[in-house]
Amino acid sequence: MTQTTLIKNARLLDPLQPELLDRHDILIEGNTIREVSGEPIAAGGAQVIDAGGKTAMPGLIDLHVHVIAVELNLPRQAHMPNVLITLRSLPVLRGMLRRGFTTVRDAGGAGHAFKQAVESGLAQGPRLFVSGRALSQTGGHGDGRARSDYIAQPEGCPTCARVGSLARVVDGVDAVRKAVREELQMGADQIKIMASGGVASPTDPVGAHGYSEDEIRAIVAEAAARQTYVLAHAYTAEAISRAVRCGVRSIEHGNLVDAEAAALMAQMGAYAVPTLVTYDALANEGASLGLPADSVAKVASVREAGLRALQIFKSAGVKMGFGSDLLGESHRLQSDEFRLRAQVLSPAEVIASATTVGAEILGMQDRLGRLVPGALADLLLVDGNPLQSVDCLLGQGEHIPLVMKDGVVQFNAL
Repeated sequence: MTQTTLIKNARLLDPLQPELLDRHDILIEGNTIREVSGEPIAAGGAQVIDAGGKTAMPGLIDLHVHVIAVELNLPRQAHMPNVLITLRSLPVLRGMLRRGFTTVRDAGGAGHAFKQAVESGLAQGPRLFVSGRALSQTGGHGDGRARSDYIAQPEGCPTCARVGSLARVVDGVDAVRKAVREELQMGADQIKIMASGGVASPTDPVGAHGYSEDEIRAIVAEAAARQTYVLAHAYTAEAISRAVRCGVRSIEHGNLVDAEAAALMAQMGAYAVPTLVTYDALANEGASLGLPADSVAKVASVREAGLRALQIFKSAGVKMGFGSDLLGESHRLQSDEFRLRAQVLSPAEVIASATTVGAEILGMQDRLGRLVPGALADLLLVDGNPLQSVDCLLGQGEHIPLVMKDGVVQFNAL
């Protein structure tokens, strides 16, 4: 028999409205919202949850996580035992859900098995959209091999990498086509590529280009053939422009964007997913938690540009999704992304990035991001008004007494 739940006496946060809507009831049948009304809803036999005037809002969406990133030193964790990485990922997943993130997009590392574990109830965590392993060229952001007088070959076959590996190294048009097909066959929902240098990798300058345009176009074409899209790690304006011209849909980080590159993104309908909090975490905690010295030194080159990038994206009309990109013990800082963005954006704009814009990027705008009839029942009850201050979304869920995902209450501290 289908479970029916009635949430009554809530103030409703609709990301498309500038203010909270006074006293609303929300009727949920199974995993779907059936009715939302400013008048009392009669539902005999339903489980009743009295919100007591708390804010009801959509579950949050984080578009850039790495659930298997259990350490800051990613090259080192790639050699850790598979079972250990998997088990250490479980509290990471649970913590995200407790903070109110009912949907996350894994931007490299987690595969289909993690989705299966969550969907079957074996693991408690958010709804997952997985990218499999990100694709990196030799010497790129996904190549964790240290400098040497020879290039060690990756261990094992390309489709049998360590669970702790976030990326795989592959070069050439034909090879990247095959790699995309393999990741999709293994259950990837979308494809992640490295389109510029990065911070956490040992041998690539931040300003380095990623794949050639021919390689990027081949990757985009293969993804499109399976009705999905490509997200690209890219920092500099030139790297961003190259990726967008080749059809990449989602630019991750983008700290060093300029007005021209942002205008091209807006013209092409590409999205930005900034990840400001990870640079604070790496700068403040990286060295003490095992981040290599070369990577610590590269953090400063992108950290200060992050807030400026938000203004550039906003001025160009580029839609921004919410991302955190945290590693190891820093996962606990996920919600601090709200605080950092609120220095430049309004609370409403920040919330939209983690609700309606996130849903749009995932192609789930009819099912996620709003509490409306027909949407999936991902719902939070929050102490306070996030449209006035995002502070009530910070921390580890202390101000979010109830978290519901797919119509099932995951946490209830009412």
